[in-house]
Amino acid sequence: MIDYLLVIPARYQSKRLPGKPLLDIKGIPMIIRTFNQCNKVVSRNKIIVATDDKRIELICKKNNIKTIITSKKCLTGTDRIAEVSKKIKKDFYINVQGDEPICNPTDIMKIIKYAKKFPNQIVNGFTQIKDKKSFYSPNIPKVIFSNDNNLLYMSRAPIPSNKKKSFSKAWRQVCIYSFPYKALKSYASVKKKTTIESIEDLESLRFLELGYKVKMLKMSNKSIAIDIKEDLLKVRKLVKK
Repeated sequence: MIDYLLVIPARYQSKRLPGKPLLDIKGIPMIIRTFNQCNKVVSRNKIIVATDDKRIELICKKNNIKTIITSKKCLTGTDRIAEVSKKIKKDFYINVQGDEPICNPTDIMKIIKYAKKFPNQIVNGFTQIKDKKSFYSPNIPKVIFSNDNNLLYMSRAPIPSNKKKSFSKAWRQVCIYSFPYKALKSYASVKKKTTIESIEDLESLRFLELGYKVKMLKMSNKSIAIDIKEDLLKVRKLVKK
């Protein structure tokens, strides 16, 4: 039987929002809200939080959430999941970023169902960008993909662009992924960030640079990754409603 684990990577020392996983959103820490969204479609015993910090581990334990301590030297969240894969062997690993407290459970289930059919494929979510501000924001990774939905490139720059540098049509990454065990092993064998990954500061580009295909699945437009304070305020406002 095909078996998987849902991993929520949660690093304490975010450059833009230190202690991000523990930030309060209407009385509940962000990491707990992210777990709760995942738990709506995945059983508790198939979810684990991978962190480098005892404070995050403690809040998870208080909420009866499985955790695993990973190295502070992990280059990216994907490297953190690769470290988990060395200790817990599964066919594939679903990655839901710890800063996705309002991620759509339906999107998570869509990727899981696809990964069960194609467990050897790397899968990433995407959705259409609806406004200029998101298109020009360096905090939102834009994606370009082929007609058969294979990732061609992703960037923090506004792409696809044109001579006028105006917003026409674009798509952004949704931070839900599926990684096969073997692909993670190859990913983690690289001991420093690859060239384009390092320039763009986008970890999925390492897979492209290593010659892997990344299948893009269309997701809803409900998720908001919290990268900066403005994102946090937006999510707090939505949750309050």
